[in-house]
Amino acid sequence: MVDKQITSYFIEHYKTIPTLIKAPGRINIIGEHTDYNEGLVLPASIEKGIYFAVSGNDLNSIQIETFLTQPERIVFQLNGAHKKFESFWGNYFKAIIEILVAKNYPLKGMDCVFGGDIPIGSGLSSSAALCCGFIYALTKVSRKEISREEIALIAQEAEHKIGLNCGLMDQYAVLFGKKGNAFFLDCKDLSHNYIPINLDGYSWVLVNSNIKHNLAVDSEYNKRRVSCENIVKEVQKYRPEITSLRDVTLEDLQQVANLADAIDVKRANYIIEENNRVRKMIKVLSAGDAITVGAVLKEGHWAMSTQYEITTSELDTLVKIGERLDGVLGSRMMGGGFGGCTINLMKTEKLDTSIKSLLEQYKEQTGIDAEYYHLAIDDGVKVFE
Repeated sequence: MVDKQITSYFIEHYKTIPTLIKAPGRINIIGEHTDYNEGLVLPASIEKGIYFAVSGNDLNSIQIETFLTQPERIVFQLNGAHKKFESFWGNYFKAIIEILVAKNYPLKGMDCVFGGDIPIGSGLSSSAALCCGFIYALTKVSRKEISREEIALIAQEAEHKIGLNCGLMDQYAVLFGKKGNAFFLDCKDLSHNYIPINLDGYSWVLVNSNIKHNLAVDSEYNKRRVSCENIVKEVQKYRPEITSLRDVTLEDLQQVANLADAIDVKRANYIIEENNRVRKMIKVLSAGDAITVGAVLKEGHWAMSTQYEITTSELDTLVKIGERLDGVLGSRMMGGGFGGCTINLMKTEKLDTSIKSLLEQYKEQTGIDAEYYHLAIDDGVKVFE
């Protein structure tokens, strides 16, 4: 287990027993790209996560080592200074420390070893887990609490600093997740509640296409956001009270369709309909209607493929194969797009044969070995006993 590896490495190298913190990855059942449009989302925190073994030190520095990718050690001074480093993850920690220094947060010296079992680039929000877990670790060592809401905002600001103009869904899911439940979040007022996710006789499975994405490097994510903002500006010309796509109706969209770019109109249409899919998903999950849950998943995928254009041919292939299998009720790409996983609802009695067929046919059609993970819904960021 990665948590035991990290703990034993820490004890061996730092000669003290650390506090161990777990920050989970997250799935999103439905509600993709709606968060930065003040929309509705339905994520859940998962069993896979990133673990941080931490302890205070008497040095004026934060020393960080990782098992996550290539082993590397970075030292940040408490004033935010550091030597040159190679790793991409170092940019997240650099951004967080700079934000906390600017806020006059009383940072203390810390030793940190981290690693995890979230597959990087799989759409399970390893970056939000990394940021939220690290900030939470800093608060434990510095002994000055920051509310989870504030941690979410700092983590979001760190992502913005390194080039990904993300919403707050990932951070809230990682921080507020609850075992056995999906997390319904209204991104307009940040109100939230919990929806039981387990359907009797059915199982949730992730299938990793092994097409990796890096949203911070790829500007396609930010282009989608600009499209949404363009439509809001058009609608504001006759409805100045509008602040986001959340309040734009399909009728509003029709009214500006001839004035706006056709691609922007298509993307805005996707967002408005996706909010409706979230509302429908909550109803059918609460009713235990697995058949309709599967149908909403499929509808969401093909809208992402044809309207928002964020899937890949490989992800489309995974969904098409699932549509032909009796044991798969529905699936869709999950995450920011351009790679990563599909989330699948499967009949538990046909689970093994469905997964086997899915992986075999995907390999035949793409030449790529996919991986699968049984989905267990876990709690948000916590001290891990």
